[in-house]
Amino acid sequence: MNEQDKPRKVRIGWFSFACCEDNTIVMTELLNERWQEWRELFDFRHARVLQTNNVLDQMDIAFIEGAVAGEPQAEKIREIRKLATLVVAIGSCAVTGMPSAQRNLFSDEQKQDVEFLVERFGHLDQVLKLSDVIKVDAEVPGCPMDPQRFLDTVDSAVAQIKASWSSEK
Repeated sequence: MNEQDKPRKVRIGWFSFACCEDNTIVMTELLNERWQEWRELFDFRHARVLQTNNVLDQMDIAFIEGAVAGEPQAEKIREIRKLATLVVAIGSCAVTGMPSAQRNLFSDEQKQDVEFLVERFGHLDQVLKLSDVIKVDAEVPGCPMDPQRFLDTVDSAVAQIKASWSSEK
């Protein structure tokens, strides 16, 4: 079978920012169960947890876990948005900012206690949810996320991408 006869795969990116990465663990557990199916369906372009050779290029779906704590993260997220047809916010930190954004609620005294860390790591004054920085096409809340809701969102996103392929013809 030559290259053009192979079925087109959905190009995926999985990215993690300010969070505990519990949703990355849930996704990898689901991958254990769905490996045979997903390896035929997905081309994992970027997923640090799965591979060492990652590329940041055109993606059909970018899954982004975590809140935005610093401007370098915001810049990277904007770059991901430009490269992705769909962006899915994964987990509570990405969807609401919390619990990563707890310092946004600190008293002035508490903020002084962590000011050296904010400066040391070049963090923003406020931790942001993903939609504060970019357009988000779908959300899967939870800490950790509900695996079935994630799978339903994946199915919906894949259907949208495949429908867009049909309209390209």
